[in-house]
Amino acid sequence: MVSIDPSRQFAVQRQQMVDLHLRGRDITDAGVLAAMGRIPREAFIPPQYAHQAYADNPLPIGLGQTISQPYIVALMTQCLKLTGTEDVLEIGTGSGYQTAILATLARRVYTIERFNELTESAQAVLGRLGIENVEYFIGDGSCGWPTTRTFDRILLTAAVPEIPPPLLAQLADDGILVAPVGGQTSQDLVVCQKQGDDLHSTFICGCRFVKLVGKYGFQE
Repeated sequence: MVSIDPSRQFAVQRQQMVDLHLRGRDITDAGVLAAMGRIPREAFIPPQYAHQAYADNPLPIGLGQTISQPYIVALMTQCLKLTGTEDVLEIGTGSGYQTAILATLARRVYTIERFNELTESAQAVLGRLGIENVEYFIGDGSCGWPTTRTFDRILLTAAVPEIPPPLLAQLADDGILVAPVGGQTSQDLVVCQKQGDDLHSTFICGCRFVKLVGKYGFQE
């Protein structure tokens, strides 16, 4: 009986994901493709779902939360137009997979999660992968980062009924914010660019995310 090295099997599946689900669709950013081809998604999901690590669908990670499908992770990251010099605010650490992709492509990532268990798990996985350019905070992501500052990019990984005002205030001029905006069961993925007092929004596609619970999000 021939045994297959799990790490090799995952590497093959990861490359197939990049070729079929990402490059095979509309993901063209070379940095995003490289990051998605390098970060092991299987490290961020519960063991019982490891065999689905590179299927193009979301997976449960506990506490009613999910890890987004690879295509959506790649699409949202591509919309941020990262060059490696940006400070990025991520709302919703979750499993830490999106965090890892961002940290690979940005200068530094600041990530907020309301569930302590998820933050600790994500921090442990990123630590094992040697990803150190991340700062973590446990709290209400709809209120933004707890200290006064601005970010070049902001990414929401949970749905909001509208863009929270504190996040708009923390978006730097010429900054880009990507978020799923709409109801509790379906949303529009939008890209917003801040230019002075104006905010220019572009519709990308329909999507479905878990809701962001918080003062400027949905109620529990």
